[in-house]
Amino acid sequence: MRRIDLVADGSLSGDTVRTGFPSIDRWLGGGVRAGDLVVLGGDVGSGKSALSLAMALRMAETGVKVAFLTGEMSVERVMERALAIEGRVKVDDLRQGRLDDQQRASVGAVAVRLRDQSPRFEVLSRGPGSALGLRGRESSAQVVIVDSLQALAEGTAPRDEELAALVYRLKAEAVAEDVCVMVTAQLPSLAERDDARPTLDDFGTMGAVKQAADVVLALYREEMYAPDAGVEGATELLVRKNRNGTTGYVDLYFYKQWLRFEDMLDPDR
Repeated sequence: MRRIDLVADGSLSGDTVRTGFPSIDRWLGGGVRAGDLVVLGGDVGSGKSALSLAMALRMAETGVKVAFLTGEMSVERVMERALAIEGRVKVDDLRQGRLDDQQRASVGAVAVRLRDQSPRFEVLSRGPGSALGLRGRESSAQVVIVDSLQALAEGTAPRDEELAALVYRLKAEAVAEDVCVMVTAQLPSLAERDDARPTLDDFGTMGAVKQAADVVLALYREEMYAPDAGVEGATELLVRKNRNGTTGYVDLYFYKQWLRFEDMLDPDR
């Protein structure tokens, strides 16, 4: 009853964390919850890593402790992307130092903010077969983001069997450690069919995602499949499963040059 009263007063319950994207949070009853497994899937190049990193940064900015476990990139590359996303500059310009005075000032301000947030936002490398480590350095995190499911696989068992086992393990650890675990997942190429919007069945894993995940989100960027349709940047984030709510979709916009997603109904400052 205390939790219900808090929500009625406009506050979040203690087990809920806002993603930083208001339209997503509305579908998820305020945000992601401790004990939940959230799976974010999409085709190659759809922006899974960028969106999960954006959520991590926005969560940390509100005071939430977030651990971002990367098996896709080095820690330095993740931080490089964070500077690009928040500073609104191209990653290539960052790498080659091609920044004008305004961009340099913007990136510098972001770097200072990320340094100040470092106790709440930690990036760690996780390779194939490595333990998730929720009982280690990430034990105090409220949200653990794993990029990606496939990067954790060792290849010692049939692919679908191993990925299925990893999904069940991630869900078990989320419950045992009372944290939200979000994991990105690579989906098979969707370009060959008439409607390339991902479905639950596209997540494969012998049905493990469909069964074990509490929330399943899927990215769909039409420009990837119809580049001449004049829809550059337009993105649908499909809520394919929501154990405690309804399904639907959120309109996002993707600034490809900055690797930055923004909420179409609640634009960023």
